[in-house]
Amino acid sequence: MNLTKNDKPASILVVDDELSVRDSLTKWFTEDGYKADAASDATEALKKLKPGKFDIIFLDIKLPGMDGMELQHRIKSVDPNATIIMITAYASVDTAVKSLKEGAYDYVTKPVDPDYLSHLVSNVIKQRRLASENIQLREQIQELYEIDQIIGESPAMLKVFDLIKTVAPTDTTVMIKGESGTGKELIARAIHSNSPRRFFPIITVNCGGLTEGLTESEFFGHEKGAFTGAQYRRKGKFEMANGGTIFLDEVGNIDPKSQTDLLRVIETKQFTRVGGDEIITVDFRLICATNRDLELAVKEGKFREDLYYRLNVFSISIPPLRERRSDIPLLCNYFLKKLAAGINKPVTGFSSEAMEQLKAYPWPGNVREMRNAIERAVVVSKGSAITVEDLPIPPSSKAVPEDQSLESVERVHIKSILDQMGWNITRSAEILGIDRATLYHKIEKYGLRK
Repeated sequence: MNLTKNDKPASILVVDDELSVRDSLTKWFTEDGYKADAASDATEALKKLKPGKFDIIFLDIKLPGMDGMELQHRIKSVDPNATIIMITAYASVDTAVKSLKEGAYDYVTKPVDPDYLSHLVSNVIKQRRLASENIQLREQIQELYEIDQIIGESPAMLKVFDLIKTVAPTDTTVMIKGESGTGKELIARAIHSNSPRRFFPIITVNCGGLTEGLTESEFFGHEKGAFTGAQYRRKGKFEMANGGTIFLDEVGNIDPKSQTDLLRVIETKQFTRVGGDEIITVDFRLICATNRDLELAVKEGKFREDLYYRLNVFSISIPPLRERRSDIPLLCNYFLKKLAAGINKPVTGFSSEAMEQLKAYPWPGNVREMRNAIERAVVVSKGSAITVEDLPIPPSSKAVPEDQSLESVERVHIKSILDQMGWNITRSAEILGIDRATLYHKIEKYGLRK
């Protein structure tokens, strides 16, 4: 038995003025496991027709009154997804071919061969199933980063959502600004997934992790033998992003030479691989993100002014978590549900004291730090609710220090986490939601000691 999606039998309508043809075809289709119905002319067929009712319609070209060609147009206006197969005598094959140009799937000639008919219908069902699965897959891909999957109801986040909806359908270059851990990559993926390029890849480049010598190869790829260790040709990120989006995270960390190279590829959409001379043309949309003040970097001569204006065409600023405290309970419960399910642990909520502490805490590491804190709390929790004791947040964080600057709060928090973790740099960095290099930098910046 051949079935369509949801395991329902395919539904077939036979429209022919010959009773013998109608009876024969409906009998064969029923024996093959399909739902079959018949009509003797266009008027009867149109009365039976409803959108989605029939998967396949067999249509005789020579009908009394309205002919099959005109009926084909009427059917397509009512149900454009129906697959139409024309039935024709040898003398009207030319007309059947014309119907193919106007959207018919195929045609069969009288007398009809049952085996060929069975094979034809089977192929139609397979193609319809594949098309349906493809549509579902595209919808699932699109849903991966739907805007409503980004958690937030505060006025600041609602403004961000409006900006995403405005810019996503365009090809405009976007700069996302925000502190570390605010979810800049998530915003970039939401823009890409709601754009016409969503069925092509989004390629992420962490510019903060690139050294001056590696940036060119990372961006543009290299040819075999271009430098020591280049044992094969390698595509760069821009080439991999062809047709889609390239996301340059922490773009403010790009070295001066690479800034020039980046400006050139933005302007021309062309480049050559390292060690090669072939000019490669690419089609991409550019989204970048930074936690640095690039306007200040331009004034200090550390970032090219012309590149800055190329990147800062449409700007989205992500508010830090301390500026949208009303979103904290939403985020905490979202992460709790997701992380508890991930390790199959029956933790379903927070004690009132724990939630109060979560809301009072300044979250210098923003959403990334919160996720890591909730994950640790879920792991160590002994009951169905997370308590204050489960949270990797220092009790003193409830009290607001006299110096309320972000740097002061961050310094106190980093020192507290380091002390709790016995100055285990790897574990402390995980809890803070930053990498080891960043943590070492902050230890040096704040002069922290055991």
